[in-house]
Amino acid sequence: MHLLLHPLAKPLALVLLCAPGATLLWGAAAGQLGANPAEALIRSLGDWALRLLCLTLAVTPLRLWTGWHALARFRRMLGVASFFYAVLHFLAYAWLDMGLYLDDILRDIGKRPFILVGFAALLGLLPLAATSFNRAIRALGAARWQRLHRLVYVIAPLALLHFYWMRAGKNDFAEVYVYATIVAVLLMARLARARRAGPAATRRA
Repeated sequence: MHLLLHPLAKPLALVLLCAPGATLLWGAAAGQLGANPAEALIRSLGDWALRLLCLTLAVTPLRLWTGWHALARFRRMLGVASFFYAVLHFLAYAWLDMGLYLDDILRDIGKRPFILVGFAALLGLLPLAATSFNRAIRALGAARWQRLHRLVYVIAPLALLHFYWMRAGKNDFAEVYVYATIVAVLLMARLARARRAGPAATRRA
Protein backbone atom coordinates (compact mmCIF):
# COMPACT_ATOMS: atom_id res chain seq x y z
CA MET A 1 0.00 0.00 0.00
CA HIS A 2 2.75 2.47 0.99
CA LEU A 3 4.62 1.61 -2.20
CA LEU A 4 1.67 2.97 -4.22
CA LEU A 5 2.17 6.36 -2.52
CA HIS A 6 5.92 6.49 -3.13
CA PRO A 7 7.00 9.49 -5.29
CA LEU A 8 8.59 7.07 -7.77
CA ALA A 9 5.45 4.93 -8.13
CA LYS A 10 3.95 6.95 -10.97
CA PRO A 11 7.19 7.32 -12.98
CA LEU A 12 7.77 3.57 -12.61
CA ALA A 13 4.20 2.85 -13.72
CA LEU A 14 4.73 5.07 -16.77
CA VAL A 15 7.87 3.16 -17.72
CA LEU A 16 6.06 -0.17 -17.34
CA LEU A 17 3.15 1.07 -19.46
CA CYS A 18 5.48 2.23 -22.23
CA ALA A 19 7.58 -0.95 -22.19
CA PRO A 20 5.25 -3.18 -24.29
CA GLY A 21 4.94 -0.58 -27.02
CA ALA A 22 8.67 0.06 -27.09
CA THR A 23 9.34 -3.68 -27.24
CA LEU A 24 6.90 -4.15 -30.12
CA LEU A 25 8.27 -1.23 -32.12
CA TRP A 26 11.83 -2.44 -31.56
CA GLY A 27 10.82 -5.94 -32.61
CA ALA A 28 9.21 -4.58 -35.77
CA ALA A 29 12.29 -2.52 -36.64
CA ALA A 30 14.58 -5.48 -35.98
CA GLY A 31 12.44 -7.96 -37.92
CA GLN A 32 11.67 -10.05 -34.85
CA LEU A 33 7.87 -10.25 -35.09
CA GLY A 34 7.63 -13.44 -37.11
CA ALA A 35 6.54 -14.23 -40.64
CA ASN A 36 3.87 -11.51 -40.74
CA PRO A 37 5.29 -8.60 -38.72
CA ALA A 38 2.59 -6.13 -39.81
CA GLU A 39 -0.22 -8.33 -38.51
CA ALA A 40 1.71 -9.13 -35.34
CA LEU A 41 2.31 -5.44 -34.61
CA ILE A 42 -1.27 -4.39 -35.34
CA ARG A 43 -2.82 -7.14 -33.26
CA SER A 44 -0.38 -6.86 -30.35
CA LEU A 45 -0.97 -3.11 -30.03
CA GLY A 46 -4.72 -3.75 -30.01
CA ASP A 47 -4.30 -6.46 -27.38
CA TRP A 48 -2.48 -4.03 -25.11
CA ALA A 49 -5.16 -1.39 -25.60
CA LEU A 50 -7.79 -3.90 -24.43
CA ARG A 51 -5.68 -5.15 -21.52
CA LEU A 52 -5.14 -1.63 -20.24
CA LEU A 53 -8.81 -0.79 -20.69
CA CYS A 54 -9.64 -3.79 -18.49
CA LEU A 55 -7.11 -2.62 -15.90
CA THR A 56 -8.67 0.85 -15.96
CA LEU A 57 -12.09 -0.65 -15.26
CA ALA A 58 -10.59 -2.81 -12.52
CA VAL A 59 -9.14 0.06 -10.47
CA THR A 60 -12.30 1.03 -8.60
CA PRO A 61 -13.43 -2.55 -7.75
CA LEU A 62 -9.90 -3.46 -6.64
CA ARG A 63 -9.68 -0.31 -4.55
CA LEU A 64 -12.97 -1.15 -2.82
CA TRP A 65 -12.23 -4.87 -2.35
CA THR A 66 -8.67 -4.44 -1.07
CA GLY A 67 -8.84 -1.08 0.66
CA TRP A 68 -5.85 0.08 -1.40
CA HIS A 69 -7.30 3.51 -2.11
CA ALA A 70 -4.01 4.76 -3.56
CA LEU A 71 -4.80 2.69 -6.65
CA ALA A 72 -7.03 5.58 -7.73
CA ARG A 73 -3.86 7.57 -8.44
CA PHE A 74 -3.19 5.32 -11.43
CA ARG A 75 -6.65 5.12 -13.02
CA ARG A 76 -6.28 8.09 -15.34
CA MET A 77 -2.78 7.03 -16.32
CA LEU A 78 -4.07 3.58 -17.27
CA GLY A 79 -6.93 5.09 -19.26
CA VAL A 80 -4.61 7.37 -21.21
CA ALA A 81 -2.25 4.44 -21.84
CA SER A 82 -5.16 2.40 -23.21
CA PHE A 83 -6.02 5.27 -25.57
CA PHE A 84 -2.35 5.59 -26.59
CA TYR A 85 -2.15 1.90 -27.55
CA ALA A 86 -5.51 2.12 -29.34
CA VAL A 87 -4.17 5.04 -31.40
CA LEU A 88 -0.99 3.09 -32.21
CA HIS A 89 -3.16 0.10 -33.14
CA PHE A 90 -5.19 2.22 -35.56
CA LEU A 91 -2.13 3.99 -36.99
CA ALA A 92 -0.38 0.67 -37.57
CA TYR A 93 -3.47 -0.58 -39.44
CA ALA A 94 -3.76 2.68 -41.41
CA TRP A 95 -0.10 2.57 -42.40
CA LEU A 96 0.78 -1.09 -42.76
CA ASP A 97 -2.56 -2.36 -44.10
CA MET A 98 -3.90 0.68 -45.95
CA GLY A 99 -0.77 2.63 -46.90
CA LEU A 100 -2.15 5.78 -45.21
CA TYR A 101 -4.60 6.32 -48.10
CA LEU A 102 -7.48 8.15 -46.42
CA ASP A 103 -10.10 7.18 -48.99
CA ASP A 104 -9.20 3.51 -48.67
CA ILE A 105 -9.24 3.72 -44.86
CA LEU A 106 -12.68 5.35 -44.78
CA ARG A 107 -14.01 2.84 -47.30
CA ASP A 108 -12.62 -0.05 -45.26
CA ILE A 109 -14.14 1.30 -42.04
CA GLY A 110 -17.55 1.51 -43.69
CA LYS A 111 -17.25 -1.89 -45.33
CA ARG A 112 -16.01 -4.03 -42.44
CA PRO A 113 -18.11 -4.01 -39.25
CA PHE A 114 -15.29 -5.12 -36.95
CA ILE A 115 -13.18 -2.13 -38.02
CA LEU A 116 -16.18 0.20 -37.66
CA VAL A 117 -16.78 -1.03 -34.10
CA GLY A 118 -13.11 -0.69 -33.21
CA PHE A 119 -13.00 2.82 -34.67
CA ALA A 120 -16.11 3.75 -32.66
CA ALA A 121 -14.36 2.54 -29.49
CA LEU A 122 -11.32 4.66 -30.37
CA LEU A 123 -13.48 7.74 -30.93
CA GLY A 124 -15.16 7.08 -27.59
CA LEU A 125 -11.79 7.00 -25.84
CA LEU A 126 -10.78 10.33 -27.38
CA PRO A 127 -12.86 12.65 -25.13
CA LEU A 128 -11.90 10.59 -22.08
CA ALA A 129 -8.20 10.96 -22.82
CA ALA A 130 -8.65 14.65 -23.67
CA THR A 131 -10.28 15.33 -20.28
CA SER A 132 -8.01 13.16 -18.14
CA PHE A 133 -6.21 16.02 -16.43
CA ASN A 134 -7.10 18.21 -13.45
CA ARG A 135 -7.83 21.37 -15.43
CA ALA A 136 -10.46 19.52 -17.46
CA ILE A 137 -12.09 18.22 -14.29
CA ARG A 138 -12.28 21.77 -12.91
CA ALA A 139 -13.62 23.12 -16.21
CA LEU A 140 -16.31 20.46 -16.57
CA GLY A 141 -17.15 20.13 -12.91
CA ALA A 142 -16.81 16.83 -11.08
CA ALA A 143 -20.36 15.63 -11.81
CA ARG A 144 -20.22 16.26 -15.56
CA TRP A 145 -16.70 14.83 -15.74
CA GLN A 146 -17.90 11.64 -14.05
CA ARG A 147 -20.88 11.34 -16.39
CA LEU A 148 -18.61 11.77 -19.42
CA HIS A 149 -16.18 9.14 -18.18
CA ARG A 150 -18.97 6.60 -17.77
CA LEU A 151 -18.60 6.24 -21.54
CA VAL A 152 -15.95 3.67 -20.67
CA TYR A 153 -18.77 1.24 -19.86
CA VAL A 154 -19.94 1.53 -23.48
CA ILE A 155 -16.44 1.58 -24.95
CA ALA A 156 -15.36 -1.65 -23.23
CA PRO A 157 -18.08 -3.83 -24.87
CA LEU A 158 -17.34 -2.20 -28.25
CA ALA A 159 -13.62 -2.97 -27.87
CA LEU A 160 -14.48 -6.51 -26.83
CA LEU A 161 -16.75 -6.97 -29.87
CA HIS A 162 -13.96 -5.67 -32.12
CA PHE A 163 -11.58 -8.19 -30.55
CA TYR A 164 -14.12 -10.99 -30.94
CA TRP A 165 -14.62 -10.31 -34.64
CA MET A 166 -10.86 -10.13 -35.20
CA ARG A 167 -10.38 -13.53 -33.59
CA ALA A 168 -13.44 -15.03 -35.31
CA GLY A 169 -11.58 -14.95 -38.62
CA LYS A 170 -9.14 -17.50 -37.24
CA ASN A 171 -11.69 -19.31 -35.06
CA ASP A 172 -9.59 -18.47 -31.99
CA PHE A 173 -11.82 -17.55 -29.08
CA ALA A 174 -9.80 -18.58 -26.00
CA GLU A 175 -8.59 -15.05 -25.18
CA VAL A 176 -11.97 -13.60 -26.15
CA TYR A 177 -13.63 -15.62 -23.39
CA VAL A 178 -11.03 -14.47 -20.86
CA TYR A 179 -11.53 -10.78 -21.67
CA ALA A 180 -15.31 -11.16 -21.89
CA THR A 181 -15.35 -12.70 -18.41
CA ILE A 182 -13.16 -9.92 -17.00
CA VAL A 183 -15.28 -7.16 -18.54
CA ALA A 184 -18.53 -8.82 -17.46
CA VAL A 185 -17.33 -9.21 -13.85
CA LEU A 186 -16.15 -5.59 -13.70
CA LEU A 187 -19.37 -4.24 -15.17
CA MET A 188 -21.50 -6.37 -12.85
CA ALA A 189 -19.42 -5.20 -9.88
CA ARG A 190 -20.19 -1.59 -10.76
CA LEU A 191 -23.92 -2.32 -11.19
CA ALA A 192 -24.03 -4.20 -7.89
CA ARG A 193 -22.33 -1.33 -6.12
CA ALA A 194 -24.77 1.18 -7.63
CA ARG A 195 -27.78 -0.93 -6.59
CA ARG A 196 -26.52 -1.37 -3.01
CA ALA A 197 -25.81 2.29 -2.42
CA GLY A 198 -28.62 3.80 -4.52
CA PRO A 199 -28.57 6.93 -6.72
CA ALA A 200 -25.91 8.69 -4.64
CA ALA A 201 -23.36 5.97 -5.40
CA THR A 202 -24.23 6.10 -9.09
CA ARG A 203 -23.41 9.80 -9.11
CA ARG A 204 -20.07 9.18 -7.39
CA ALA A 205 -19.03 6.15 -9.50
